[in-house]
Amino acid sequence: MSGRRILPVVSAAVAVSAALAVGCSSPPGTPSGDAEDPAGSTASSPYWVDPESDAARQVSAWEAEGRLTDAKLLERISTHPVADWPAGDDPEGDIRTAVRGASGSGQSVLFVAYNIPHRDCGAYSAGGASDASAYRGWIERFAGAIGDAPATVVLEPDAVAHVVDGCTPPEKHAERLDMLSQAVDTLKANPGTKVYLDAGNPEWLADPAKLVEPLHRAGVDRADGFSLNVSNFQTDDTVKAYGTRLSALLGGAHYVIDSSRNGRGPLAGGRSEAWCNPPGRALGTPPTTDTGEERLDAYLWIKRPGDSDGPCRGGPAAGTWWPQYALGLARAAGS
Repeated sequence: MSGRRILPVVSAAVAVSAALAVGCSSPPGTPSGDAEDPAGSTASSPYWVDPESDAARQVSAWEAEGRLTDAKLLERISTHPVADWPAGDDPEGDIRTAVRGASGSGQSVLFVAYNIPHRDCGAYSAGGASDASAYRGWIERFAGAIGDAPATVVLEPDAVAHVVDGCTPPEKHAERLDMLSQAVDTLKANPGTKVYLDAGNPEWLADPAKLVEPLHRAGVDRADGFSLNVSNFQTDDTVKAYGTRLSALLGGAHYVIDSSRNGRGPLAGGRSEAWCNPPGRALGTPPTTDTGEERLDAYLWIKRPGDSDGPCRGGPAAGTWWPQYALGLARAAGS
C-alpha cells in the first residue's frame, strides 16, 4: 500500500503533536546536505523555540541524572523550533500558551491544523471533527486563538493527498476540499498568519500534476503555498525537485519542506512499514528561511523529532514522546 500516511493523536508539552509518515515502502535516498551541522544557530531564527518542549524537559532530566553527553546531543532538537499540533475539540488553550510564550519576540509560532473529518482513513491517527460543521467551528476557534500574532500554519496533512490516492471516499471529496478552502480563508483573515496546504511527498504521489486541481479547489491560490514531506524522510534534493515541478504547475506557488528527520533519507530496501519509526534515521536541515531557492520559503521541523510514528519497532502510541528514538535521530545527525 504505497503512499499510506499515518498521523498521531497523542499530546506532548504545549500541544498535541502529530507524527505522520508516508509510504509503506520507501526508496533509498541520499542524505540531506545540511545534516552535518544539526545544531546550527537559532539567534536570528524567525520561529519561536518552546523552552518547555518535550526535548527541553528531557535535556533537563538527563542533566539532573548526570547523562550529560546524551543531554548535549538532545540539544540538537531542543534548541530548534518545532511545530505544535493543537488537538481535541478545544485547541485554544494550547495555541494561546504558545502565542503568549512567543509574545514580544517578534517570532512566528509554527502550528499544524490537523482535525479534518475522516482523518487518516481509520488508521493509527483516525479521528478528527465529527462533521463539516464541527470542523468549521474548530478552525474558527483555532484562528481566533492565534489572533494578530505572527504564526505559520500547515493545514491538514494528508487531506488533499488522500483525495488524490482514493483513500478518502469519492462522495467526501467535494465536502473536504470545500472545508479546506474555507479554512484557508478563516486563517488568512488573521493579519499575521501564513498558511501552507499539505501536498504529500514525492514517494506518495509520484505525479504532481494529480495534485493541481484538488489544491486549487482547496484554496492554495489564497494560501501562502503548500507543504511537502511532512513526517516523511525524502531527501531535501528529492523534495525540492518535486516542489519545483508542482510550483510550476500551480503558477509559481511557494512551498515549505519538512526536514525534521530526512538527514539520511528514507529507509532502504522496501521494508514493511518503512514510514513507521524506521531505524538509523537522522535529523535533517535545521529550520531556516535561508533556503537559496526563490519559491522555497523554509525548511521546517513540522514533525516533532522524537515523537513516535505509532506502535511499531518498539515504539509507543503515535504522537508520544520517545526519548530513545529522539536520541538516535540526534546522534545520527552528527555522525
